[in-house]
Amino acid sequence: MPFLWWDKTKIMKIAAIIPARYQSTRFPGKPLVEIKGVSMIRRVYAQVVQASSIDQVIVATDDNRIFQHCIDFLIPVVMTSPNHTCGTDRIAEVIESLNAEFVINVQGDEPFIQPSQIDLLGQFLRSNKDANIATLFKNISNETELHNPNLVKVLVNNLGLCTYFSRCPLPFVRSDQGQPWTQHFSYFKHIGMYGFHRDTLLELVQLSPSSWEQAESLEQLRWLQNGYKIHGIETQIETYGIDTPEDLLRFNDINA
Repeated sequence: MPFLWWDKTKIMKIAAIIPARYQSTRFPGKPLVEIKGVSMIRRVYAQVVQASSIDQVIVATDDNRIFQHCIDFLIPVVMTSPNHTCGTDRIAEVIESLNAEFVINVQGDEPFIQPSQIDLLGQFLRSNKDANIATLFKNISNETELHNPNLVKVLVNNLGLCTYFSRCPLPFVRSDQGQPWTQHFSYFKHIGMYGFHRDTLLELVQLSPSSWEQAESLEQLRWLQNGYKIHGIETQIETYGIDTPEDLLRFNDINA
């Protein structure tokens, strides 16, 4: 049975939901991996609850191990369907039972996301009623990050709207004259946290996978291809996502 620690009749402005899946292709069991003695999911939750713009934080999982771990550490958690193919679908199942106007999807593999970044997104949603989807991006300062296919890049136009996301550098520098591309153009990496208006989120999960999405394996391209606007907000704060066991090893080496 779901483990619910909130009053579903209470009207909330912003709910933050952390999708946590055990069967990750690249890093099985990732939410329960310990970083300096504290599990990843506990670290993410601890960061989110510090954000002043958030009214409620909930972990959404389909795994009994993660579910029990959250209960053991008094983290609000709900068991969702095992049939969801992405975190957005999992979040939509939870949001259907909440009276929240907005929801922020905080990735379960971002244990070092800063509360101020969450508030940056939350405050944008509160202040821009017409912004149905918003996300964060940050400047890329080195060529290694730029050409890393595991690091998603984003193009943002002069109106602050994300026009495309890719695993490749965008745009392509045709005449680099042997210089690093970052000297020719300001590139941005995507910080994988989204804010949604509740109704928009429930619309998005009804969309079928799109050709752009299937080519890049990036769900947000489904939304763009179907005409939804994604607002981009720049953050100056660096984050360190844990996508693979190698990422965790690098982090431990750096912070040994």
